Amino acid sequence: MSDTNKQAQLRKTVAPYEKSNLNASVRQILNTIVPLVLLWTAAYLSLSVSYWLTLLFAVLTSGFVIRTFIIFHDCCHGSFFRKKKANDILGIITGVITHVPYEQWKNSHSMHHATSSNLDKRGIGDIWMMTVEEYAAASWMQKFYYRAYRNPLVMFGLGPIAIFAIQYRFNRKGARKKERLNTHLMNILLVTLYAVLMLTLGWKEVLLVQLPVFYVSAALGIWLFYVQHTFEDSYFEHDEEWNYVMAAVEGSSYYKLPRLLQWLTGNIGFHHVHHLSPRVPNYHLEAAHNNTPPLQKATTITMWQSFAGIRFKLWDEMERKFITFRDFKKQVKRQAEQIKKVNDPLKAS
Repeated sequence: MSDTNKQAQLRKTVAPYEKSNLNASVRQILNTIVPLVLLWTAAYLSLSVSYWLTLLFAVLTSGFVIRTFIIFHDCCHGSFFRKKKANDILGIITGVITHVPYEQWKNSHSMHHATSSNLDKRGIGDIWMMTVEEYAAASWMQKFYYRAYRNPLVMFGLGPIAIFAIQYRFNRKGARKKERLNTHLMNILLVTLYAVLMLTLGWKEVLLVQLPVFYVSAALGIWLFYVQHTFEDSYFEHDEEWNYVMAAVEGSSYYKLPRLLQWLTGNIGFHHVHHLSPRVPNYHLEAAHNNTPPLQKATTITMWQSFAGIRFKLWDEMERKFITFRDFKKQVKRQAEQIKKVNDPLKAS
């Protein structure tokens, strides 16, 4: 069987898992949104006891914000409910909770799926990544910006504010009318929500609870997206060689998390399955993985192994793997030594 036929068969094997289940979807809404509200309330009430207790409840709440984002994410793919209108309504509601504009993110994320691991179509819905050749040819200013961008303190420290608090409040360049209007609607809903909470509970109390909830959940969200596409032997190709199935199975990892964290993150660790078929609801991802042997060959990364991904900065097209800035310096040094030997044959002998 040719590679093309194998890939077509793989997508066909996963197809039965693409159907949403109303009971499962409703159950997930209840076991996600209800605990989120209760934990947020507990965090607020604990302010009169101890702020350390408040922070504990805030961290727990952020876990359910992540789980809410997965529901939002499924709505963007039209996979959480069968009807588009139901996905759109719930997507807007969960978008307000997670501070993400529904139409804007749906469109950019669709582009991410259509171009993931394509070296010629980077820039929309993905993390900025340079190849070794691009970095070597970049100006010192570009290198400075890139190194700052890829610094963990910037990406996971400033990233939550830059992306979720600022970037998502504005429309993308070239956005269509529906997307622009939706972004404005989401901003109005967010302002209204905060206004009601602050007028009812007090602005200081709301900020003391919501700021850590917002920051932790946003940082974790960026981390999940980062680690599932940034691992040493990932997959990247130029457009003429790029393949959708290969990008899904080899360019996305299986992030194997402890059971509780897997549940809180809505099975998004089965990212290779999700990229192969975005129409599979999050509650069917594990079954699709377990019952499809070829998918079990995807790169598996444990929680502890995933921290190594922080070091990876550049994609080496020759070696077909991610490398660190230190590796890049070693490459430059070796190349300089080789050039020196060529120019000084007596020394080379």
